Amino acid sequence: MAEAGESKPAVALGPRIVAAGGFDALYREGMALIEQVASYLDGDGRADSRLLARETSFLYASESMRLTTRLMQLASWLLLQRAVNEGEITPENARVEKEKVKFSATPSQRGGPGYEHLPAMLLDYIARGDRLFERVLQFDRLERGSMPELDPGTANSIADQLNRLKAAFGRPD
Repeated sequence: MAEAGESKPAVALGPRIVAAGGFDALYREGMALIEQVASYLDGDGRADSRLLARETSFLYASESMRLTTRLMQLASWLLLQRAVNEGEITPENARVEKEKVKFSATPSQRGGPGYEHLPAMLLDYIARGDRLFERVLQFDRLERGSMPELDPGTANSIADQLNRLKAAFGRPD
């Protein structure tokens, strides 16, 4: 048993959460979004882009390329994680491969002149892709055990968390 004031390493809950089934819904949602976007860009999206002004048409091409790139990067991550969950590759092998997947076109790079004139469907897919991206980043941090609240270097015990709360709310012991 630990002495008072002695802290033990935190239990890594992230990998358990990722493996416990929360990932399955994310995987299905991600793959469905990829199919929907591909179908839109090959069909209705082509027709929508032909109706745009020249400047907005260029922006449409740029944003659809960014979205496609982002979704392919997310698909790579999802497929690697699924392979780990199904025992096809080791978590360490997946980490090495995931390091090669560099996410680009972050949501902060969105916008600009004419952005609001893009087709509503494309804007919806961009927003959904951004939400998926955020969820994948959260799962990735959980899987790696590197969520700030789980990082042993910053919060390795319940006592540490309580001390932080006390400090934040100005309540001394």
